Amino acid sequence: MKILITDDSKLLRKKLREELESLGCEVLEASNGKEAIQINLQEHLDAIFLDIVMPEVGGIEALQVIKEVNPDLPVVMVSSAGTPQKLIRTLKMGAMDFIQKPYTSDQIRKAVGTLQRKAGVHDQ
Repeated sequence: MKILITDDSKLLRKKLREELESLGCEVLEASNGKEAIQINLQEHLDAIFLDIVMPEVGGIEALQVIKEVNPDLPVVMVSSAGTPQKLIRTLKMGAMDFIQKPYTSDQIRKAVGTLQRKAGVHDQ
């Protein structure tokens, strides 16, 4: 699976990349929502992990544009700014799931498993 990680924290992107690659995923990175939108237009992605609070274009705005362009693309919101209002809003906008930072390896594994089932990809 080709997954885009979007987060302004280089450290978080590195940690999440290692986690996803250990699960057999191909990983691309973006440091803000603007980059995520551009990559979504250029690449065939299987899913996006998207932070909510980022410079330039935030995750909620990026989610809106991404869903307009690619309504079936699964998006997992990952954020420490996890207010119930933002969670409900992103889910109503089409996000598949919401993971609170700091996340656990188990949460990422479960999210990837769900993504693989939705995409019809089976564990190797």
